[in-house]
Amino acid sequence: MKHLLRWAVLLVAAACVILSARSAEAPAVADDPVLEQRVQRVAEELRCLVCQNQTIADSHADLAIDLKQKIRDQIKAGKSDQQIMDYMVERYGDFVLYRPPVKATTILLWGGPFALMALGLGAAVLIVRRRRGIDRTPHLSEEQRRQAARMLADEPEIRS
Repeated sequence: MKHLLRWAVLLVAAACVILSARSAEAPAVADDPVLEQRVQRVAEELRCLVCQNQTIADSHADLAIDLKQKIRDQIKAGKSDQQIMDYMVERYGDFVLYRPPVKATTILLWGGPFALMALGLGAAVLIVRRRRGIDRTPHLSEEQRRQAARMLADEPEIRS
């Protein structure tokens, strides 16, 4: 029993060490609530490049935290929201924008889902049309037809 208790304590201690090593510091927050609100507003317009389906305001990825700090630093340096957005686009491309503009380089982002949906719908229509054209009636010989008719009529089978 002592041996089992020792192992349990060792296991709990190891788990605590592992979990504490994985914990991260809380993200930096500006002392000024107005500044932090502006950081949040700009961060809601930028996509997390790690998560890709979240804004950097919602993401807890290290890159998102770094980008929020970069936004904070640029706001403190007196940059406008548009200047910050332009800097991020220049550095990471239009994909960093949560709502990228429609232009030649982003047409795949906007039209891709609709093109894939049309392709899938077209494939489904083709499959249904081909299946309708297939003759699904079994091809039976004359002997097989007579045998089937006897079975359906509940006649005893006569074998010769």
